[in-house]
Amino acid sequence: MKEIVFVVTNPQGVHARPCALLAQCCVNYSSIVTVSTGGKTADGRNVLELLGLAAKKGDTLTIQITGGDEEQAGKAVEAVLKGEFNGRKAVGLLKIAFFGTKDYDRTFFSELVKDKGEGTYNSDIRYFGSNLGPETVNLAEGYDAVCVFVNDDVSKPVVEQLHKYGVKLILLRCAGFNNVDLEAARDCGITVLRVPAYSPYAVAEHAMAIMQEANRHLHKAYNKVKDNNFALSGLLGLDLHNKIAGIVGTGKIGVCMARICKGYGMTVLGWDAYPDKALEEEGLLTYVEKDELFEKADLISLHAPLFPSTHHIINEQSIARMKDSVMLVNTARGGLIDTEALIAALKKGKFHAVALDVYEGEDDNVYTDRSDKAITDDITARLLMFPQVVLTSHQAFFTREALQAIAVVTMENARNFNEGNDYGNAEVKAQAH
Repeated sequence: MKEIVFVVTNPQGVHARPCALLAQCCVNYSSIVTVSTGGKTADGRNVLELLGLAAKKGDTLTIQITGGDEEQAGKAVEAVLKGEFNGRKAVGLLKIAFFGTKDYDRTFFSELVKDKGEGTYNSDIRYFGSNLGPETVNLAEGYDAVCVFVNDDVSKPVVEQLHKYGVKLILLRCAGFNNVDLEAARDCGITVLRVPAYSPYAVAEHAMAIMQEANRHLHKAYNKVKDNNFALSGLLGLDLHNKIAGIVGTGKIGVCMARICKGYGMTVLGWDAYPDKALEEEGLLTYVEKDELFEKADLISLHAPLFPSTHHIINEQSIARMKDSVMLVNTARGGLIDTEALIAALKKGKFHAVALDVYEGEDDNVYTDRSDKAITDDITARLLMFPQVVLTSHQAFFTREALQAIAVVTMENARNFNEGNDYGNAEVKAQAH
């Protein structure tokens, strides 16, 4: 066990920002980190528990780290304590209009902006339940920034109206930015900052979870048993062991999925526009051309960003190359799959299993309770009629760790904008022609 004793010198005590950065630091290590003061103990990975310590100037924090990487974790924790627990320069209050608010958004964001003044995030958030779009953009008048998610409309007319209202910053609380007109933002002088990574494990784990749900028909099995039907008919699945997994897009999430597949005893093939040869060198996967991946893979998992070059990467031609018993999972962006081509193939008996957390045509359904309404969306209704298809509602990111990371990185982006600091890889710019 490694123990660190730290005396709080910051006049504001251990407020939201140092708690957030310490929690995000601890999440990166397998070692267990506990922080104690005044008879109270908190999990070092949980920003809300750290805030609950209410440590003031002069209090002594005892940090205990236990695990296989405790030395590395200890050094990282000490760096946070020395570098980020001290005050920063004072800046003006940043006013943020937060669109598409859900209860779980407030859990972390509200705590992070409670503190005001030097060294804090020094931001004020106004929550709006409606999504940002042409009909709601007027709500942003008088704010310095807007905070949006994947299902908000940040098209050119909206961006131009934001500019007229004096908005200087678009904060994306997600990694994707295909819903933002970047050229319009550039022309209007509006900065666009995203969350490049929050919890790749959350997304990859969900991908495998819904893939196995579709493969082993767990959704059907659950309902059958509830009806006292214990017959196994209609529940036949496939072993993943000794099968071939094809990972389309080998960024952080794709790599996590590759490691999960490797753990199942699968051979992993990968495709990426920019291959990472180090992954081949360590023996995790073998890069192949797209067509070869489609032809050989028993399981295809999509983790590529949505660009013109990847739009409908799964289409009639690529589906035709696949095995009839192939399993397909998408937790990235709906536009990667031509949904009409997918449905046409399903009608012909293609695919052993299809698991979709995202799909074209999902926009009106995402994060909306429609349980008292008939399904009027044609695409959703048609997908749901196939027994080998599982749909979830864009929830792959939805873990406590991921929500915490999204809130912390988003508010770090806001602070960097407000203080004029470097944005790192969070800034999104229009591509030069």
